[in-house]
Amino acid sequence: MEKIFITGMGHASSIGSTRSEVDRYLREGLTGFVPANWPPELKCPVKLWAPVKGFDTTSDAPEDWRGPNGFSLPMEVLRSIPLSGFYSFWSVKEALAEAGIDPAQIAGDPRTGLYSASAGSTRMTYRHLKRMYERGVMGSSPMGVLASVVGTLNFNLAAYYKIGGYSCGFASACASSGHALGFAYDALRSGAQDRMIVLGAEDDTPETILPFATMRVLSTVPDVDSFRGPFDKGRTGFVGTGGAVAFILERESIAVKRGARPLAVFDGWGQATDGYHPAKPHPEGAGLLLAMRRALESTGRSISDIDYINAHATGTSIGDLAELKALNTLFPDGTPCISSTKGQTGHGLSLASILELSIAVWSIREGIIPGTFGLKELDLLAGKVRMMSISTKADVRVAMSNSSGFGGSNVSLVVSKP
Repeated sequence: MEKIFITGMGHASSIGSTRSEVDRYLREGLTGFVPANWPPELKCPVKLWAPVKGFDTTSDAPEDWRGPNGFSLPMEVLRSIPLSGFYSFWSVKEALAEAGIDPAQIAGDPRTGLYSASAGSTRMTYRHLKRMYERGVMGSSPMGVLASVVGTLNFNLAAYYKIGGYSCGFASACASSGHALGFAYDALRSGAQDRMIVLGAEDDTPETILPFATMRVLSTVPDVDSFRGPFDKGRTGFVGTGGAVAFILERESIAVKRGARPLAVFDGWGQATDGYHPAKPHPEGAGLLLAMRRALESTGRSISDIDYINAHATGTSIGDLAELKALNTLFPDGTPCISSTKGQTGHGLSLASILELSIAVWSIREGIIPGTFGLKELDLLAGKVRMMSISTKADVRVAMSNSSGFGGSNVSLVVSKP
């Protein structure tokens, strides 16, 4: 069967929104965390966040938003998108450019599709409903629904790029963009589609990030130096972020025909559900273990083939320990190198899976395994796991990326060197 190539990637993230900036942050082990300046009325104990680099979106007027190199969008587009949509338009543009695809070439093409992943926009929902209660139903914006709900990215981008193929939005919390990637892979392997644009995105706003403080999962350390990251014995929780990452996936024959150079091969994926709790993972990591096994089965690979795993690990005790148990069960000899890059990027919720797969692709291309920022003392329950605390040179031929979301959703993705 044909291979599935990754031919383009675009980023709007806390570690950069250009290829050179993302490369530098990963290579040097830098973090995107900065001091937070939340509105004082929130009385918020969270002191850090990870804003998207290279964008000026502080204005309440979307027409004033700007991205790298002066990037902007026309008002007719801005009227129906949230902040995550602005990031998404940038990342899709960048991914298409890297893949060497002119948007005019795919307009109306029934064999080019688009899958997106996002929780929608809490900020836009709040603002439009507030306006409705202040001005009455007919005084609120007719674009309020389009700009707010789950699926907003798909509605807007599919219309803008005149997508004629498959189109759908995915919502499974922190596994959302993993599901989008996996089902896009299935559409390509089945031959139903030739090319898929896949993206994950979230707002980087207080309305999206801070509700997690009430769940006691956000880090409340006073500064970056005090942060203790995923898998650390003294882990402090995660730091919130947003942004967008887009991939261009193509069937091998289509990519080769037009002379595209693949960044990586998307080998396959697996998914499974814990069926345990709406918010907590299974304590033994049962669903994630099955997802990893299914990913290996789908690729025809053995555990010895995996060189690097980008772990889901958010820096919460229950989540980290469940993943460690799953990893130790599947890899009893601790064969692959493992790291969690959420200590650099922050946790992007629906964005997390595709962002972390992009880092796995970077690892393959650059021959570097990124470290786990904030890992100072490895948890004693890590067992034989080969946890990387600093960026290390390595020949990475096959990489795996794990994601777990609310409801016990688990996704494992595998990519390899072309």
